Amino acid sequence: MDDSRETLTLNAFVTGYPIKHSRSPLIHGYWLARLGISGTYQSHEVRPEDFAAFIGALKNGTSSFVGGNVTLPHKEIAFRLADRPDELSAELGASNTLWLKDGLLYATNTDGRGFTANLDARHPGWDHGDKAVVLGAGGASRAIIQAIRDRGFKEIHVVNRTIDRARELADRFGKKVHAHPMAALEEVMGGAGLFVNTTSLGMEGGSSPQIDFRPLSADAVVTDIVYVPLRTPLLEQAEAQGFATVDGLGMLLHQAVPGFETWFGKRPVVDEALRALVIADMEQHG
Repeated sequence: MDDSRETLTLNAFVTGYPIKHSRSPLIHGYWLARLGISGTYQSHEVRPEDFAAFIGALKNGTSSFVGGNVTLPHKEIAFRLADRPDELSAELGASNTLWLKDGLLYATNTDGRGFTANLDARHPGWDHGDKAVVLGAGGASRAIIQAIRDRGFKEIHVVNRTIDRARELADRFGKKVHAHPMAALEEVMGGAGLFVNTTSLGMEGGSSPQIDFRPLSADAVVTDIVYVPLRTPLLEQAEAQGFATVDGLGMLLHQAVPGFETWFGKRPVVDEALRALVIADMEQHG
């Protein structure tokens, strides 16, 4: 009996608008090569008005993809177009990971899992406290609030310039989440074990306000979802005041793991070689 057969090539994508600066192809390409998988992971720029047609082709099998990642500005419509979004996606109202199974399009959101996995890897024990402060109430904050609530934090204080945005998150995620204006930042930081910046402050050399982190618990962890630059002004301030910090790059790396495993059948590892590869690319291209 001849067991020889042609190796199936599995194809996945990342789509957004714009998408040219995405580092997801670099990450998944590294894993495909390391694991010896016959597969591709390609970036596809899709305009908002063309996104429904892109998903339609995925569903009806006229595209060659088994699934993919979705980034801005398509996450909310991806959730709405999916046949089987999971509970994480449903609460967030947004999906970033899609896959086909039995003719149906499934969806989840891995951003929150990427956030917690990064902290687990870089600073184990970060979740020992009961109180967290989240700076910012934009779209990026949703998955993080959901993840740290589900991890067991009893108080999550969302501080934002526009209080109504923070209140919307408190309404969405339940009684553990509390909304505050910027003026209340120092007060709500008192005794908190985790501080998360979900805003774009300090991104790509932008300005960042001075923050006094001393009201936090002495063993608190300060983290920033911004990863360009890797050491943001906010993290530098926290380090100078003696606090442990975790940069945001690992969130990007770890959120990619579940999708890769779903599409390609093997669970990849976020290792220092991958981290160094992405940092080198950041240094070269910004």
